Amino acid sequence: MSANEEIFNGRSYEYGNPGPEKTCWEGSSREVLLRKLEIAIKGHQVDDAWKSYNYFKSLYGYPNQSLMSKLITEFSFLSDPNWLRRACSLMLLTIRDKTGSLRPDLLSNLTLSLARAQMPALASKILRVMLHRENMPPLNIFELVILHMVKTEIGASLASNILAQIVECFGRLSAKHSTRAKIIKPNTVVFNLVLDACVRFGSSYKGQQLIEMMSQLRIIADAHTVIIIAQIHEMNGQRDELKKFKDHIVEAPVPLVCHYRQFYDSLLSLHFKFDDIDSVSGLIREMYNCHESRTIQRERREPQKPCFVPIGSNNLRTGLRLPILLDLLPKDPVLQVEGILVLTNKALAKLIIRYKRCRRIGELSKLLRSIQEELARVEENSLCSDVVDALIHLGWLETAHDILEDLESRGTPLGISSYTSLLLAYHQRKMLREAEALLKQTRRAGLDITTDKLVVQNFHAGFDGKSTMNSVASDGKSDLAVSLIREMREEENMDPLVVNEFNSSIYFFMKAKMIEDALKTYRKMQEVKIKPTVSTFFNLVCGYSSMEMYRAITILWGDIKKNIKKEKLVANRDLYEELLFNFLRGGYFERVMEVIGHMEEHGGSSRHAQVDSSSHLESAINESTPPAGAQLNSSPPPELAGNESSPLVGAKLSSSSPPELAGYESSSLVGAMGFDTVVKCGDEFAPMYFETKYHYHIWDEQLMQTAKLHFAAREDL
Repeated sequence: MSANEEIFNGRSYEYGNPGPEKTCWEGSSREVLLRKLEIAIKGHQVDDAWKSYNYFKSLYGYPNQSLMSKLITEFSFLSDPNWLRRACSLMLLTIRDKTGSLRPDLLSNLTLSLARAQMPALASKILRVMLHRENMPPLNIFELVILHMVKTEIGASLASNILAQIVECFGRLSAKHSTRAKIIKPNTVVFNLVLDACVRFGSSYKGQQLIEMMSQLRIIADAHTVIIIAQIHEMNGQRDELKKFKDHIVEAPVPLVCHYRQFYDSLLSLHFKFDDIDSVSGLIREMYNCHESRTIQRERREPQKPCFVPIGSNNLRTGLRLPILLDLLPKDPVLQVEGILVLTNKALAKLIIRYKRCRRIGELSKLLRSIQEELARVEENSLCSDVVDALIHLGWLETAHDILEDLESRGTPLGISSYTSLLLAYHQRKMLREAEALLKQTRRAGLDITTDKLVVQNFHAGFDGKSTMNSVASDGKSDLAVSLIREMREEENMDPLVVNEFNSSIYFFMKAKMIEDALKTYRKMQEVKIKPTVSTFFNLVCGYSSMEMYRAITILWGDIKKNIKKEKLVANRDLYEELLFNFLRGGYFERVMEVIGHMEEHGGSSRHAQVDSSSHLESAINESTPPAGAQLNSSPPPELAGNESSPLVGAKLSSSSPPELAGYESSSLVGAMGFDTVVKCGDEFAPMYFETKYHYHIWDEQLMQTAKLHFAAREDL
C-alpha cells in the first residue's frame, strides 16, 4: 500500500518509526501532512519536520508562508551547520520562487546564527538580500553579526565589502530623501569592528577606503577609531594624513593619555620611516611634557564638541571631513589608568641609530638628558647610563665617549660604572690615548678609578670586545643593545626613503584629482629606477577610479604585471580586489579573467593543489566551506612568523595605578598580509574558493557566469 493510500485510510506512520501513531488523523493528505509538519516543529523534532517538509513539497509544492517561517526559525536556533545551511537554502528558495515575503526579524536571526557558527559567506548572502530590500538587521543584532564575522580573515573581507555596499546604498537612498536611509545606516561600533579586522589581517588599503566612507556618512569617530586609523595610516605610510590628528590628540583628557599610546607609536614610526629626526625629537618632547600640561587643563575642560579632521584633502570646503570625539569611550570603563608615555627599547634604538648616522650626538645627549629628567619625576631612572652601556657593548666607543662628555658639560655626569665600562673597552682595544683622555675626564668629574686592577680582573674574566656583536643577544647584558642590533638588521630590508616620498606625492595628487602631476611623479620613479610598491599602484588605481578612467587602469595593469613578472612587486589582496572591481565597472571582462588567472598563477604554491574543478565549485556553493583538506586559519604563514612589529611607545603607569597593572606595557602587532578576496557582482552572491599560497580566494559565481556570457556574445558576433 502506498503512503498516500495509508493517509487516505486514516493511518499515518512516523518516518523512521515502524509503529503507527497513537492518533489517527482524518482529512485530505495535504491537511494531514501540514499538521504533521506543524506538530514536528512545535515539538522541536527537526528530523521529522525536515522529512515532512520534503514529502509535502514533492506532492504539493511549498507549505504556506507561516509554516515556512516557523521551519526556518526552528532550524536557525540550532548550532549544527547542516541545519543552518538548510535554513539558508529554504530562505533563498522562498525568495527566489516568490512564495511569500519573509519577515525582517527572521532574516536577522538567521544571519546572526550563521555568523555565530562561523559561516560568513552565507551570512553575507542574507545581508545582501536584506540590503537589496533596503532593509538591515537592527543595529544591536548587526553589531553582533559583524563581531562574529570578523573573527576570521574570510569573514573580515566579506564584512568589509558588505559595509561598502551599505554605504553605497545609503548614498542612493539619501539622494532620494528616503526615510529608509536611516534604517540601513551603520554606526561607529560597526566601523570599528571592521577597521580593526583590516588591521589584524593586513587589509590596510581596504581600511583606508572605509575611513573615507565613514567620513561620507558623517559617522563620529571615537577614541578607539582614532587608534585604528593611526595603525592603518602607519601601514600605508601616510604620515601627512596622520599628522592631521595630532593637534586634536593633545586636547585629549588625562585619563586617555595611555589609551593614545598607539597613536604616538604610529606617528613616531612614520617619522622614523621618513628619516625626519627633527620631528622625532619634537614628538618625544611633546610626549614627555604632555602629562603636566594636561593636568593643568583638566579642571577647565568643558564638554567636548566634535572636531573635524580632513580626509585626503586639506581643503575643508571640498574634501571629506571626519568628525571625532577624542574622549568618547564606552560608558563605565573597568579601569581608568593615568600615567605617562615612555619610549620602548625599539624606539630608543631607532633614535640612536638615526642620530649617529646624522652625526648629531650632541643633540642626542640633550634629548636623552631631558627625557631622563622627566622620568625622574615618576621613578628612579638610568636612561643615559643604559644608552652608554649599550653603545659600549656594540663597540661604538667614540659615540659613548661623546655622550659622557656632553652630559658632563651640562652638569649631569653619569656614575662611575659607565666610565669604568668605557675605560675597560679602551684598554681591551689598546686605545691608550683615548683611555688616558677618559681618565683625565673622570678626575675632573671627581671620580676615582683604579684602572690597573679593573683591567686585570676584566682580562681574567675573558672580556672580548671583538665578539661583542655576536654575544650581546646571548649574554643578556643589555636589552637596548639587542634592540640596536635588531634595528640595524631590519633597516637593511626597508624600502628606500625616497619611495615613501614618491608614494605620498602620488596619494596627494590623486586625491586632489591632479592626474598629470601624479603621472609625472610615477614616471619620475621609473626614470630613477625606484621600484614602485603596492601603495604606488593602489593610489593610482583609486585615483583613476574616482574619475571613472577605467581604460587608464587597464594600461596600469600592464605595468603591474611587468613588475610582478620581474619580481619587483608582490601584489596583495587589496590591490587585486580594487582592480577587479574597476574592471567590472568598466566592462573589461577579459581583464577580469586575466586578473583571476594571474592570481592563481602567482598566488599558488606547490605545497597545495589548485582547486579548479566544477565539483569543488558546487561543493563550495552548497556547503559554504572550503574543499577537503583546506586550511582556513587567520595565523600568518610560516615564512612570516615572528615578524610582528613591536611598539615604539609604551605606557608607564603612575604610582596610583592598580597593582595588577604594574609594569604594564601595551603591544601593537601588525598581522601579515593575506590573499583572501571577495568580489561582488550584482545583488546576488555565491562564494567560490581558490586555494592560493596562504589562504583561499572567494569569488562570486555570478561574476564567472557574466564573464562567460560576455565571451559567448563575442563569439556570436
